[in-house]
Amino acid sequence: MIQDYLDQLIVVGDRLIIDLSECSDRTDSGLYLPPNVKEKEEIQSGYVLKVGPGAPIAFDEDREPWKSNDNPVKYIPVQPKEGEYSVYLNKYASEVVFNGHTLMIVPQTSILLLQRDEGLFE
Repeated sequence: MIQDYLDQLIVVGDRLIIDLSECSDRTDSGLYLPPNVKEKEEIQSGYVLKVGPGAPIAFDEDREPWKSNDNPVKYIPVQPKEGEYSVYLNKYASEVVFNGHTLMIVPQTSILLLQRDEGLFE
């Protein structure tokens, strides 16, 4: 399973690794679609498997030239969390095959919608 290999992947910056959800090969009226039709759709969806640390902060107001440079890099964290269902723009996503499994690398700015199940409206 892909979960066993996720520890080998390091996501850089504000990017996410998304597992594509299964797409139907038929339309609502029952017509079969060629395999490449779903791949060319503008909007895709899937589950977030892994997230990057976020966008690095370019300026640190606490850092002065006379201080030591051993401060770790600070990041603005990404909004999506692992396990959430996401809808994203396929235009900016990159498809990668890892151990025979197709994954999408998507920047946070391409995410249109997240489904988070935390009992928010109970």
